[in-house]
Amino acid sequence: MSLHPATRILIWCAFVAAMQFLPPVRMLASGGMVLFLALFLSRQKLLQLFRRTRWVMISLWLIYAYTTPGQALFDSSVSPTKEGLLDGGLQLMRLLVALAGLAMLLERLHRQQLIAGLYSLLAPLQWFSLSREKLAIRLALTLQYAEAGMLRPTPWRESLQGLMEKGMHAEDRNLELPLYRYSLADLFSGCALLMLWIWLK
Repeated sequence: MSLHPATRILIWCAFVAAMQFLPPVRMLASGGMVLFLALFLSRQKLLQLFRRTRWVMISLWLIYAYTTPGQALFDSSVSPTKEGLLDGGLQLMRLLVALAGLAMLLERLHRQQLIAGLYSLLAPLQWFSLSREKLAIRLALTLQYAEAGMLRPTPWRESLQGLMEKGMHAEDRNLELPLYRYSLADLFSGCALLMLWIWLK
């Protein structure tokens, strides 16, 4: 019995949120296991995500290292602090674990399933007279362009220009969105997520 795509997305969101509340030691231990599991199950997707976000991760670590008050690591006015390096390392680990979970999620959900899951999660927007169909279409096109750009070996400017030219004809294409039924597994998963939220709160 497989889970609904929306349930899988919610599980990933809850997992990322839970990592923010765990103590550092437990976070490092559980995060290490998740990284090992992602390398075993979704190595290619994980390495692709790491490669595309490496400068963001390095920048995050340096920002924490140089802006967090604490004891200077070197006898210099531009030295990072020990507390900043530790705090930045923890935030970097949380980001790595979130990407590991995302890699496993994307490995098991193709693009249409991902859009269908987000389409189901956007249902409350109808209460505010907003169209979730338009959001789903825009998201589908964004994912398509992003995926094509990541797989192209050409420079990003040329890739962006080519994708923009293709986007001119995007309105002429139809998007078929499969709908999935919820099952008892989704109900049990929802109850587990609710209990986790109550426990963390």
